Amino acid sequence: MNTDDSSTYRSLSDIHIRKEMLLKDIRKDDEQIRSMWKELFRRPEPTTALTPSRRFNTLINTGAGLLDAAILGWKLYHKFSGKTLFNTKKKKR
Repeated sequence: MNTDDSSTYRSLSDIHIRKEMLLKDIRKDDEQIRSMWKELFRRPEPTTALTPSRRFNTLINTGAGLLDAAILGWKLYHKFSGKTLFNTKKKKR
């Protein structure tokens, strides 16, 4: 609860002024939240504007991520299915 002197109102005009001030603060905060939200979900810059070294770096990072995902997928598949890539078990006669 707010115990400031600003919370004591003597007339309806005081209430109206306080209401307008709060509405102004709410609109300002809303605008700030909207700008931060847009900044959070903005589109990345196009790859044509990147330098060749940054394009190469992006390509390497993407490739490493894909390789890592493939290795993880294979390990999980192997662990839960029990199958190997090459049949290394010898058949019993």
